[in-house]
Amino acid sequence: MNRPHITLPAPVPPLAARHDEPVLDLAVPVFNEEKDLERNVRRLHAHLRETFPYPFRITVADNASTDTTPLIAARLAGELPEVEWMRLAEKGRGRALRAAWSRSRAPVVGYLDVDLSTGLAALLPLVAPLLSGHSDLAIGTRLAPGARVVRGPRREILSRGYNVLLRSALAVGFSDAQCGFKAVRREAAERLLPLVRDSEWFFDTELLVVAERAGLRIHEVPVDWVDDPDSRVALLSTVLADLRGVARVGLARARGALPSARRPRRFPAPALVMAAAHLLLYAALRPAAAYLVANVLSLLACWVVAQTVLGRLPLPALATRLTVTAGSLAVLRHALPAAGPRAELAALAAAQLPLLLARLPFGRPRTESMTS
Repeated sequence: MNRPHITLPAPVPPLAARHDEPVLDLAVPVFNEEKDLERNVRRLHAHLRETFPYPFRITVADNASTDTTPLIAARLAGELPEVEWMRLAEKGRGRALRAAWSRSRAPVVGYLDVDLSTGLAALLPLVAPLLSGHSDLAIGTRLAPGARVVRGPRREILSRGYNVLLRSALAVGFSDAQCGFKAVRREAAERLLPLVRDSEWFFDTELLVVAERAGLRIHEVPVDWVDDPDSRVALLSTVLADLRGVARVGLARARGALPSARRPRRFPAPALVMAAAHLLLYAALRPAAAYLVANVLSLLACWVVAQTVLGRLPLPALATRLTVTAGSLAVLRHALPAAGPRAELAALAAAQLPLLLARLPFGRPRTESMTS
């Protein structure tokens, strides 16, 4: 199946001391934020004026507010030379970010939530690797060592659970998909945005999944983060929308519809260890359990350990192993009803051999690129 292709952006050359045009364009998506908008935009503006060494722009992206948010945004744009605003007719954080980033010509675009839950001291470390050309995207993370987070147990459990789900179902490597504190080089954004379908809260998760699959470099910055008790996020509807997004992207990944930058294959030592552990556990469980039950339990145990240690064994890989090994055992029992445990172990080893051979570094690896 043909995959979308992306051409990786070339490194950004070092920037001069000053530019006439903004080097950073920060979007602030808002919906009915008349209470916090002015105070926090002025705080963000003052921080950038004091600490950011290049010209910048703050774009207030109002997505269909029904209160006085548009009037406040327009007044701020009139009073502060680095502030602009735009209004969208429909709601959706992803829709607002897509519109703001698509019209910007700044070398780096980004966004942060209007509540400024993320400490602004992390803003320059977030943007610096993009300006230097070291990375293509940068994200704030509340789940990495060095982050300091203040929030209630319900949000903590939801956040960690969601990111475990992403690692399990989509085999992602980044640690925090939902922190409202991200930046991306404009060249990368131009290639990624047409491939991202979601226009609401799942937008930045999908952006990261597509970027990582395409081989773009993602830089993570541990942040200080304090939960906003007046958050407007509807948790239940957001969780359900995120789960639908994960399922959609997971199916696209299984069909080969996501972009892929193939890296040189390495000898699959973890896969060999898992295959050996599966056989040993099966042999230990078989005397007390039926062959299919012993197979499922041993594979699940291996998957849990691999997921905990490696953090990269996706559910589709587990499903493939379950299907292949259970099928081999069923064929063996049909052909040789009296086959013993040794024959079962041999059948399991033979069933996993093609999976291991497929991961060996035979031939010259190919690198795919994605063009919009």
